[in-house]
Amino acid sequence: MPNIILLGAPGAGKGTQSKNLIAQYGIPQISTGDILRANVRNKTELGVKAKDFMDKGALVPNELVVEMVAGRLEDEDCNKGFILDGFPRNIAQADELKVTLDKLGKDIDATIGIEVDKKELVRRLSGRRVCRGCGEAFHVIFNPPVNIDVCDSCGGELYQRDDDKEETIEKRLEVYDEETHPLIEYYKDKGLYRAVAGIGSVDSITEAIVKALG
Repeated sequence: MPNIILLGAPGAGKGTQSKNLIAQYGIPQISTGDILRANVRNKTELGVKAKDFMDKGALVPNELVVEMVAGRLEDEDCNKGFILDGFPRNIAQADELKVTLDKLGKDIDATIGIEVDKKELVRRLSGRRVCRGCGEAFHVIFNPPVNIDVCDSCGGELYQRDDDKEETIEKRLEVYDEETHPLIEYYKDKGLYRAVAGIGSVDSITEAIVKALG
């Protein structure tokens, strides 16, 4: 089973495709966001350190993120393969990931880049609405609620998160271009990069990813 990195800008569909790949291969998705939240929630030593940075509005340092991911990769369910979603985020993390995997006797089999143009990314991200009550997510185009601004699940109020507003999205995409986009050339140089167009039905994109993985 493959060890996969999923690359793509915010809104490219990495989370959605991760779920399909989990079903396809029976391997876990490793999301740095999930790992961070779990460590903070469980008040682990790393979680306490990370929370200190998060409370100040600062980015969690690379070394802390890498240490958390390294710990997750040691879990038994990763022995048959894994999907890294949202990590590495920059070249420094990619270098540290290589060191970690070497110690574990593992390799990356492929880096899948889900490629979507900027205009489409903004359309996708700005259309998201989240329930204040239960946290259920909707989309004004792709998954609209029955009644506008009302959650289908619990009847709670739907709202647009600040990071889904167009001006914030533009900044998020700029950060991606500066920090994460260089990873495409990094993994191309290693012969590991596979580009997949992130336009079309969810299932057709999954099929293209599976084909790219061989």
